[in-house]
Amino acid sequence: MRRIVIAPDSFKGTVMARDAARALAEGWQSARPGDALLLVPQADGGEGTLDAIAAGRPDARWSTAEVAGPTGEPHPARWLMLPGGHAVVEVAESCGITLLPHDGSGAPLLAPLTASTRGVGETIAAALDAGAVGVTIALGSSASTDGGLGALAALGLRLRDAAGATLPDGGGALAALAMLDDTDLRAAPPLGVTLLTDTTARLTGPEGAAAVFGPQKGATPNEVALLDEALARAAALAGGSEHEQPGSGAAGGTAWGFTRYWGASIRSGAETVAAITGLDQALEGADLVITGEGRFDATSLRGKVVGAVAERAGAAGVDLAIVAGQADAAAIGERRVVTLVGLAGSTADALAVPERWLREAGAALARALDGEATD
Repeated sequence: MRRIVIAPDSFKGTVMARDAARALAEGWQSARPGDALLLVPQADGGEGTLDAIAAGRPDARWSTAEVAGPTGEPHPARWLMLPGGHAVVEVAESCGITLLPHDGSGAPLLAPLTASTRGVGETIAAALDAGAVGVTIALGSSASTDGGLGALAALGLRLRDAAGATLPDGGGALAALAMLDDTDLRAAPPLGVTLLTDTTARLTGPEGAAAVFGPQKGATPNEVALLDEALARAAALAGGSEHEQPGSGAAGGTAWGFTRYWGASIRSGAETVAAITGLDQALEGADLVITGEGRFDATSLRGKVVGAVAERAGAAGVDLAIVAGQADAAAIGERRVVTLVGLAGSTADALAVPERWLREAGAALARALDGEATD
């Protein structure tokens, strides 16, 4: 009997990490039913982080808060309370790009200038009201570029123009920002705030929040320039050097807002989720760990789930296998990689029924282990 750890990321846009882990496990068991399987789905701070943590931490408790969606519409946002009063909040749950209203064709109505993080602050307020003494914020999949000031406004920060009027929500409005008043800003929780991200983008500049992520959120070149100038204006008014930190541009600059006003620390999402879910303990005595993601390429080993799992597997002396929707040949090298496209025969077929091909991938890896055992 072999001990197999299954620790994939989500396959973005197709399968959540927990479902990918389950499908891989079903495939493995179809070929080697006697093995011991341990499912520890992972995340890097983006969409699906809450689900990955909940799957690995049965002692976590789900809660829901009614908050403003990215363009103000009411929306139920989930969050987790871990033992000891540590809350985990996911930006994608309250102001994620997938929560935007849709047009008649089903495409999201992108709102690069008006989308806000206000719902994130409302979710955090609900967690604090429920007794949270520490907060982790998973940054990723946001629809907004407002520097996190919408979230902080929900927590009491006042954003005013030159006439003293309160600014409307959204990054575009920050072009008129003249004053940031933190007199009534709620205090940070006593055990602090941790921000999870997989990007090193700073708040402003050619590699900043607006330039790097604005186009994904629908910003035109002129709107990217406006947003970048607005964020720079906010940083100048707020003072401090937090906007220069790598990662401060995460989630449209939300990382900057919380480092500046709540003293938050920026951490690798993949590394932190691995620690919260007990991945190192799961690897003890394991024969193989299977990880994966939608696309495996040169960036996969730098700050993302596959890289974090590979590093831990190497330290623990555990063999590694990677399952990906697609993979760049140059990135594979000597690694054991199975792709869903390779199994399905085409990208379209792989995307149509990804869980079927994840099961096939699990079975293929199990059969390969049998082959190695008989060599």
